[in-house]
Amino acid sequence: MTPEKISEYGEALFTALREGRTLAPLTEREPDITIEDAYRISQVFLQRRIDAGERVVGKKIGVTSKPVQDMLGVFQPDFGFLTDAMECPDGANIPIAGNLIQPRAEGEIAFRLRKDLQGPGVTEADVLDATATIIPCFEIVDSRIDDWKIRIQDTVADNASCGVYVFGRKEVDPRDFDLPSLKMSIYKNGELHSEGLGSAVQGNPLTAVAWLANTLGEFGIPFKAGEVILSGSLAPLIPVVAGDEMSLEIEGIGGCSCRFV
Repeated sequence: MTPEKISEYGEALFTALREGRTLAPLTEREPDITIEDAYRISQVFLQRRIDAGERVVGKKIGVTSKPVQDMLGVFQPDFGFLTDAMECPDGANIPIAGNLIQPRAEGEIAFRLRKDLQGPGVTEADVLDATATIIPCFEIVDSRIDDWKIRIQDTVADNASCGVYVFGRKEVDPRDFDLPSLKMSIYKNGELHSEGLGSAVQGNPLTAVAWLANTLGEFGIPFKAGEVILSGSLAPLIPVVAGDEMSLEIEGIGGCSCRFV
């Protein structure tokens, strides 16, 4: 794909974000688009956000669990970037109008790093060593692509369909827990909606984070000390509308919540 096309699509995604609308799938408009093309588009999209005053504070991996892959029809992980403008406090009222387009909530385990980490060659042990704390997290994914009709190239270009995210107030040392065995319960409007284990994320959240470190390492992009890494959903995505309240609890750790208005 030409640099001009990459710039055009990155600009179009930024405009869609700002105007709260969607675009036809890039994979329909450009049948030969590659994942590397998509990543380059995402970099243009991200740079426009930075130029508008946002600051990169972390990275995310998505589409890591089978339920999410089956739901979206995307059968390999995607990756994107987090900015400070995406973060919402625990218990936040999150406006949908003018902020989100077609949001879905997913419960995750976030990793806060205490030192830099860069692939290739990153292992699960390296991730654990580089992590200061883990945090209960909601990621509110949101696609700028019509009706979530995405393939892997569409979601990578669209910053891995990231909308906003919510962290719990409690952070814990991951070395004190068996991460694959962590159990998350997710509630919608006060009723249990779904449950999941840490093992839903590629068998172990550490495996997912190592994959992301190595994947971004191929593009020369490191994890940096202080950044947060979202490791992927433990349960199927949950569509939300104004008036919905979401909460989650990770057994033995704590949780977080938010409400959509």
